[in-house]
Amino acid sequence: MDSHTLSLFVRSIFVDNMIFAFFLGMCSYLAVSKNVKTAIGLGIAVTFVLVVTLPVNYLLQIYVLDPLGIGYLSFILFIAVIAAITQLVEMVVERFSPSLYASLGIFLPLIAVNCAIMGASLFMQQRIGLGDSDPKAITGIADAISYALGSGIGWMLSIVGLAAIREKMAYSNVPAPLRGLGITFITVGLMAMAFMCFSGLKI
Repeated sequence: MDSHTLSLFVRSIFVDNMIFAFFLGMCSYLAVSKNVKTAIGLGIAVTFVLVVTLPVNYLLQIYVLDPLGIGYLSFILFIAVIAAITQLVEMVVERFSPSLYASLGIFLPLIAVNCAIMGASLFMQQRIGLGDSDPKAITGIADAISYALGSGIGWMLSIVGLAAIREKMAYSNVPAPLRGLGITFITVGLMAMAFMCFSGLKI
């Protein structure tokens, strides 16, 4: 792994975090972050879908859409790839971990419309044209995989961190008007401010 690919990986976890930098994937992030075990399961599923779909979408962009001049179809093709991989993940989770499948409920098939995954593909599309000197540039399949893995780990780190805090808050004396989503939004805001400390990180 060269320095640029490593930098892209670290940036996608901490600096360009899908939750705290772009607030993408917030619906499942808030709904499934009540339990650490469930949050880990969804985080792994989202990471897997990202690691598979983003390189596939990269190859489609480079070898199909751009050569044929049909870049305007990228949105449809990206969604089709994400939906297909999500369906595969759903079947695997249902087969090997019924308890996790039951706890994730409707949010497992909704990975297909998780805006963090679609956002990562669209960000990847934008970064292909950047110069090699740009730290955000995606210049090959290794960069695409690194960016996908980092984005997935960053999303999983965010949801597991919030789930751990919410489990503790269940036993805390939270003022009545703030219980539930109120204190959760405050916590997410504080976590986002903490992650802003990474914004000047350079490798």
